[in-house]
Amino acid sequence: MSEKGYQSLVNIIEYFGSEIVDSIIFAKDKNILEDYSTQIEGIAVQNNIKVYEKTDKYVVSTKYIVAISWRWLIPINENITLITLHDSLLPKYRGFAPLVNQLINKEPYIGVTAIVSDAEYDKGSIITQSKTQINYPIKIKDAISMVSELYVEILKNVIQQVIENDSLNTVAQNESEATYSLWRDEEDYRINWSSSAQEIQNFIFSVGHPYKGASTYLMNEKIRINNAVELDDLDVVNRDVGKIIFMEDKSPVVVCGKGLLKITEATYDKNGASIFPLKKFRIRFL
Repeated sequence: MSEKGYQSLVNIIEYFGSEIVDSIIFAKDKNILEDYSTQIEGIAVQNNIKVYEKTDKYVVSTKYIVAISWRWLIPINENITLITLHDSLLPKYRGFAPLVNQLINKEPYIGVTAIVSDAEYDKGSIITQSKTQINYPIKIKDAISMVSELYVEILKNVIQQVIENDSLNTVAQNESEATYSLWRDEEDYRINWSSSAQEIQNFIFSVGHPYKGASTYLMNEKIRINNAVELDDLDVVNRDVGKIIFMEDKSPVVVCGKGLLKITEATYDKNGASIFPLKKFRIRFL
């Protein structure tokens, strides 16, 4: 699934040849704006590789399975090695939405780990890892592109091991260092205006395209804020967060728990239309 899956396929086929891939199983993701399912299916057809959608009936007969951005349990037996690529430096951020949560927490590095999966999710032995340093602010789409490059690097390493040795060198995870990352739903897109302007801007960037985008309410309508600029703070004596303090270049400047945030791009959730120009000044974001 996802851009990471697509970029991995393109590069691995280019590097090793299409014959390295027995079949491709893809799925669609309605929770993101561009799920790359069409592109994944297209690259399979273009290279004469067997392709199935998740809902199709198929039988996996290969010794090695690679799972990328896959959210469902994959039944395996002792004759199959399931290699999972996870968007964190395990054992940190086991679980769901690790990349988004790493960016929200402003981790200095993001990374990818390849593991041999076992019965408990994200606890398998580590084959290899790769990481890259992050400079904030950064948008999630740019972080995904960076991670996609790590996927390609890791897959080349893993596949080369299989080709040369028909086996994988692994090391157990250090359980004392394990942390977990929870799944995220619509409530987790909601902006908390009591946070600082810097934290809110980082949150907006972390859950933006290809995800739904940070949400808030404006005059009882849900909107998505897609871009914002942090501004220097002012001494606001009655600091009522979420209120517009003034307009700058026709963009509302909003009072946050600390600092000010200029909203430069936002759309109505119901139809994707821009909220600009605002018809009123004395309004608040909730």
